[in-house]
Amino acid sequence: MKLTQDFTEQTKKLIDNLKGICTSYGLGNDGNEFKIITQVFLYKFMNDKFGYEVKQLDTKLKTAEKWEQQIADYTDAQYEMLLMRMNPDNAKLKRQHYLSYLHNKQNSEEFSKLFDDTLRDIAIFNNEVFSVKTGTGAKITLFDELSNYITDSSQRDSFCRALINQLFEFSFEAIFHQKFDFFSTIFEHLIKDYNKDGGGKYAEYYTPHAVSKIMAAILVDKPVSSVTCYDPAAGSGTLLMNLAHQIGEDRCTIYSQDISQKSSSMLRLNLILNNLVDSIPNIIQGNTMLSPYHKVGEQLMSFDYIVSNPPFKLDFSDYVTNLDNKQNHERFFAGIPNVPKKDKDKMSIYLLFIQHIIFSLSDKGKAAIVVPTGFITAQSGIEKKIRERLIESKMLRGVVSMPSNIFATTGTNVSILFIDKTNTKGDIVLMDASKLGTKVKEGKNQKTVLSLDEEQRIIDTFNQHEAVEDFTVVVSYEDIKAKNYSFSAGQYFDVKIEYTDISPAEFEAKMTGFKTNLDKLFAESSELECEIKKQLAGLRYE
Repeated sequence: MKLTQDFTEQTKKLIDNLKGICTSYGLGNDGNEFKIITQVFLYKFMNDKFGYEVKQLDTKLKTAEKWEQQIADYTDAQYEMLLMRMNPDNAKLKRQHYLSYLHNKQNSEEFSKLFDDTLRDIAIFNNEVFSVKTGTGAKITLFDELSNYITDSSQRDSFCRALINQLFEFSFEAIFHQKFDFFSTIFEHLIKDYNKDGGGKYAEYYTPHAVSKIMAAILVDKPVSSVTCYDPAAGSGTLLMNLAHQIGEDRCTIYSQDISQKSSSMLRLNLILNNLVDSIPNIIQGNTMLSPYHKVGEQLMSFDYIVSNPPFKLDFSDYVTNLDNKQNHERFFAGIPNVPKKDKDKMSIYLLFIQHIIFSLSDKGKAAIVVPTGFITAQSGIEKKIRERLIESKMLRGVVSMPSNIFATTGTNVSILFIDKTNTKGDIVLMDASKLGTKVKEGKNQKTVLSLDEEQRIIDTFNQHEAVEDFTVVVSYEDIKAKNYSFSAGQYFDVKIEYTDISPAEFEAKMTGFKTNLDKLFAESSELECEIKKQLAGLRYE
């Protein structure tokens, strides 16, 4: 435990020091700082992971004081054979790619060029495994030419030296046996300054860990294997990582699409950290609503598990006419949201994502979607049509209404919609968890934080189909129809009337008290009426 804590702190310190270097060279809070920090961190991670892996293949390397010096004695043929024996999920490095090689060369002329060339060559050498595809099939490689982000060319060599020297301070090798919880903590720290809600046009915000955990634990409440997982608005991949961890990273394959290159880069990093490299070829940067990428032949691919926290409102006006065609009528069965005339960015695009998700579920598919709470009670429009489809097709598992401000920088109340195509019996759980959590300040914003016990209470109560007073109800499809397709738990709670036994004398006393109070109120009302009449008469006289 102490080793893990020490490495967590050391790793966080490395990230913070890299950010400090960027600040020193004028890149603090610069739009390119994110690329530098994440890519340099990834290079360090890959270098140390390579060293760790080759040591498992050759005991001489494992016992050597410096494995890089020992491996220098390999012939080219021996080295190539070593690379062939490596796990295909690991980055393969040439000897001139090693961090130690760059460290020894840092005083050479044009060191920044050597640094950039090295990263670019690693990207090319591993392109088939680690590149992210765009919707058109182009490949986005691992690394950029990072020194070019320093506008003063005379500072580039020293900038790259500072980065390399910082990376050389310690090794990740002792933590590669760690699992999801460790790396999710590191990933959160790595991207925390670059993934703010509302910070980008396409809502590249980080789903709180509590929400992700609840969604995954309710979706996957029993062991499964060889399943497909999908997020059509993946962002940095928090939801997918929690889902994969709940299932077992070796028992699922991940698919995603997101319009943001930044988000796709984050997701790629997340997959590498969490031993899901096999799924990187399925990570697509592109417009899911306009051009969904994942297909089998001409048909959209269907998935066993879908998670999503889609953007709620977005200006999608440029694409609306392209969506309204015969091919999309079945996918967008409830219709396409109107584009507001004044505020185009208020288009309720999340309604397109919900319909796309329903359309993309396999015959036994399950989904969990973050929605604005207003969706679960809207009495007309696309919202109600979607709810009607879920009930008529018998595929609703339940809804959890979350506390307000569960996302730190948005006041929108959210609920989690759970869909399950196998839930034909209609044992539906509606939960009002809005009163849970503790209010805390996060910067200038207020956030609601769930305790671990509260998270587990939500998960256990939902999965056990418990009806708990003022917290959950378990209803049928017919019950929901009778309530005009409302998914709000509060509309199903019983109205409580408290009865108290009293004697005739006590009853008489209470009634006398009520009569006295009424007489007093009537008297005061009469006096007030007279006073108003006097004032009105005076006004007329004047």
